Amino acid sequence: MTTSEPAFSPELLAAGERLAVRPWTFVKSVVGLDHLPEGNRIEIAFAGRSNVGKSSLLNALIANKGLARTSNTPGRTQELNYFRPDNGDMYLVDMPGYGFAKAPKDKVDAWTALVQDYLKGRQTLARVFLLIDARHGIKAVDAGIMEMLDTAAVSYQIVLTKADKLNPYELAGITTATHQAASKHPAAYPLTLATSSETGSGVPELRAQMAMILEERGRPVR
Repeated sequence: MTTSEPAFSPELLAAGERLAVRPWTFVKSVVGLDHLPEGNRIEIAFAGRSNVGKSSLLNALIANKGLARTSNTPGRTQELNYFRPDNGDMYLVDMPGYGFAKAPKDKVDAWTALVQDYLKGRQTLARVFLLIDARHGIKAVDAGIMEMLDTAAVSYQIVLTKADKLNPYELAGITTATHQAASKHPAAYPLTLATSSETGSGVPELRAQMAMILEERGRPVR
């Protein structure tokens, strides 16, 4: 399987579509582990640097333009934000953005502590999608998060965002380079997906990947 053209079965693509078109509900914002929802659903989390396009991709992914808040102000997401679909045994978790240099140190420390505690202690967390801006590739701060995920032994998968900003040759190059870098990390899932919330490219494959995770955990999308 190549890194740029993932081969998902028609059944998984259809399951991902069914998951996306369901009504989704915002559940709660969490600022500490004692406020987490009951751990009775599979969780798939989204992480990335501030302004990587995380909220925009979430809204494209679940076909809801306004469910996850988007902002041009880096660092707006400061909590773990939980979403769930109707008739589905899962949560999507929008994690706080990281790497915004102008954020006050106390806020950065609080975000870091929350994320580290969440990663280490959440048994129902099945996968973290680590979003990387395709125009810039893996930065030092991203590599630090990858090390954190490796240490926590949490399965994570790199998803390139803003793929529409590159031509096909450039995108193929950054996808291959990113995949090769990720292959050196023990907790990294061996498939890199390239997406665009603007054009929708790669979004069906990301939905199918979510459906595959749920199926592997015994919670197939009906």
